[in-house]
Amino acid sequence: MTTAAIQHAARPHQQWYKILYVQVLIAIALGSAIGHLYPTLGKQLKPLGDGFISLIKMMIAPVIFCTVVHGISSMGDLKRVGRVGLKALIYFEAVSTVALAIGLLVGEVLQPGSGFNIDPASIDPKSVSTYVTKAKEEGIVSHLLAIIPDSFVGALARGDLLQVLLISILSGFAIAFMGKAGEPIAYAIDQAAKVFFGVIRIIVRVAPIGAFGAMAFTVGAYGLGSLWNLIALIGTFYLTSVLFVLLVLGSIARLSGFSILRFIAYIKDELLIVLGTSSSETVLPQMIQKMEHLGASRSVVGLVIPTGYSFNLDGTNIYMTLATLFLAQATNTPLTIWQELGILGIAMLTSKGASGVTGAGFITLAATLSIVPDIPIQSLAILVGIDKFMSECRALTNLIGNGIACVVISRSEGELDKDKLHETMAHPIELGEALEPGATPEEA
Repeated sequence: MTTAAIQHAARPHQQWYKILYVQVLIAIALGSAIGHLYPTLGKQLKPLGDGFISLIKMMIAPVIFCTVVHGISSMGDLKRVGRVGLKALIYFEAVSTVALAIGLLVGEVLQPGSGFNIDPASIDPKSVSTYVTKAKEEGIVSHLLAIIPDSFVGALARGDLLQVLLISILSGFAIAFMGKAGEPIAYAIDQAAKVFFGVIRIIVRVAPIGAFGAMAFTVGAYGLGSLWNLIALIGTFYLTSVLFVLLVLGSIARLSGFSILRFIAYIKDELLIVLGTSSSETVLPQMIQKMEHLGASRSVVGLVIPTGYSFNLDGTNIYMTLATLFLAQATNTPLTIWQELGILGIAMLTSKGASGVTGAGFITLAATLSIVPDIPIQSLAILVGIDKFMSECRALTNLIGNGIACVVISRSEGELDKDKLHETMAHPIELGEALEPGATPEEA
């Protein structure tokens, strides 16, 4: 009997109400009901969701630092590090471009904004002024310079994902260059990572409370009724994202020898937490663990998953081009094929570096529109009320896309345990059970 099968057989039967994903589902349903029936109370529950997200976010920087540093330093062959990094970037760019193109194509074919006939002059720009200002502040040059932190510790303290990635990569290479002398440091960092994952395991047990508060606030603040006036865009976006996951990512998964549906079932806990919080960052540490447990190389996981959170945002990419065309159609702004291709090219740049934080997709959309003069940027106000309802889908698609990328790149490196992959998918673990590859439920 295989290791995964033995672990599955040894695992005691868990009562349904103790299963985390069931608890999260119930919490989402209750939160939605409270927000709908008692909107004032729902809005007052916002701190529960914010608190959970903050608890997770405080662990993101140290987890990324430890996993990336250990991933690079443990590879030994620095040429291999460069090869894996290059493969990851090529993959990210290729799939991201497909996502952008699909959003553009669907927007052109279905015309979700057609018939709105909104006069941009009638729109109050105050509701989007914050996003516009931030987008202008984050030009391409300033965006690149912002990757460099003012201090090593400052990057970790602020939790800026790109800055943490930079210092992690530099530290990983520095330790690798030290050779034997660097091995104790790499070991110490690996042990520190286990401590941080232990903290994460404790925090995720309160995920249902966080999901409850976040959903109660969302429905209480925006109301289920606010969906109906813009249901065409929301429906189009959700349908496009589902088709992208099943057809594009599903084809990539099939070529890599596994089922996209089984993979989705494997990460169902993480998907439900993301659904409740609208942020894919809330499950970043757990995704690192689960990809290792799935059979992907630890060093590859340590590089691909963290970088994917900034450079492989499939859901955000679909949203950006689809929403841009929607706003053009809603304001009766005609666009030529060359202008649309220009939007795609601009979006390829502005979409990079948007982290999994709630609202990041909206800011990148503002950044795209600020560069495209044809579409009135104040038209963003049309989307303010419903963006929250689309952020969940963006985050879910981003998460699935990053998981698939990790498996694909591990396989391309010949560092994917295919037997373990199929065994683990056949017997999925519960969230927080396996803190490291090979750990038994008792150890976890």
